[in-house]
Amino acid sequence: MERTILHVDMNNFYASVECLDNPALRGKPVAVCGDPAARHGIVLAKSYEAKAYGVTTGQPIWQAKQRCPDLLVVPPHYDRYLEVSAAARELYISYTDRVEPFGLDECWLDVTGSQQLFGPGPVIADDIRGRVRLELGLTVSVGVSFNKVFAKLGSDLKKPDATTVITQDNYRDLAWRQPVSDLLYVGPATTAKLARYGIKTIGDLARMNVHGLHSLFGKVGVMLWQFANGQDNSGVATYTALPLIKTVGNSTTAPRDLVTDEDVKITLYALCDSVAARLREQNAMCSTVQIGIRDTSLLWYERQSKLTYPAQNSTDIFNAAFDLFQENRPRNPVRSLSVRACGLSPAGPVQLSLLPDEQRSQRLTDLERTMDKIREKYGRNAVRRAVSLVDPALDLDAEAEHIIHPIGFLGTLN
Repeated sequence: MERTILHVDMNNFYASVECLDNPALRGKPVAVCGDPAARHGIVLAKSYEAKAYGVTTGQPIWQAKQRCPDLLVVPPHYDRYLEVSAAARELYISYTDRVEPFGLDECWLDVTGSQQLFGPGPVIADDIRGRVRLELGLTVSVGVSFNKVFAKLGSDLKKPDATTVITQDNYRDLAWRQPVSDLLYVGPATTAKLARYGIKTIGDLARMNVHGLHSLFGKVGVMLWQFANGQDNSGVATYTALPLIKTVGNSTTAPRDLVTDEDVKITLYALCDSVAARLREQNAMCSTVQIGIRDTSLLWYERQSKLTYPAQNSTDIFNAAFDLFQENRPRNPVRSLSVRACGLSPAGPVQLSLLPDEQRSQRLTDLERTMDKIREKYGRNAVRRAVSLVDPALDLDAEAEHIIHPIGFLGTLN
């Protein structure tokens, strides 16, 4: 039996919620932007009216206002977005328990077994669009297809408030003519590399020799070729299933450029403290530490290294992160940093060790568990590292911005 997969995408989600909550914004060019004072002053979302002026996501505010002098800039309200996102998912699960979120504003739904109750996939898609519009006051675009990749592509083809059906019979006509950048997991760097080999559309990719793609791109090349040819058998997760945690990370754009090692240490310690705290909360240990560095030229790169033994304390994670930074120091001052703990495994019971380094690591972990309890009772600033006092402007509340990376779509592919 052929599967019926929907991909529901809430149109211009952040901006739409702001216009819903403030009717005075409706019909006007609106951009939801980060805080310029904290150097987060970029466009996070925009209304269709702003898009018509050439305002794009990721644009600096000053550039967006050059494109649209009458642009209305509003700050994000994440708690409200979470509330609306949860309400939308409650609506989706009234059709099926196979609902897999892909960010706050997108979900896949497997309605294969629901069609006897609610009708064919396109009928369910139209019903969802109508209910979201009526019950939540927002619009969604829905892609209907026989796999997740083409369902997502379909939801991108017509916006706003539209249903697009991609079938086994029409995907060559609908999907293959689209830019290759529209395919899931084809980002700017991959798009540029594909273009060097004359691959500009999804059809170009589909018609390539798969062995040649493997030699150029490795397993990713084969995966993208399968996507382009409709060969995606990944399932839609059950909504109630708890996602397995694959990595725990955190990142920040510093309030000023990080010039000295001391500047970097202050920021790295804050990030590592938050990552280690979340590891302990998840009862997990990491075997690999990864850092990301963006300098003032906006060059971004990531590096990682294996730990000698798994850890869940901030000191071991920081030492690995700072070593990586020193080995891969950029020429320009640093604008933003990220730290990610990878290769997670359950912590399990503590096993006594005779090795000095492991004993030290266990003592540090015990100490930080005590600090967790103090902070939980008296607040984050009840116990602070002395390094954070060197320049209070660089100290950040990293624990408020945890990033957990579950095993997602790529983890389901063979």
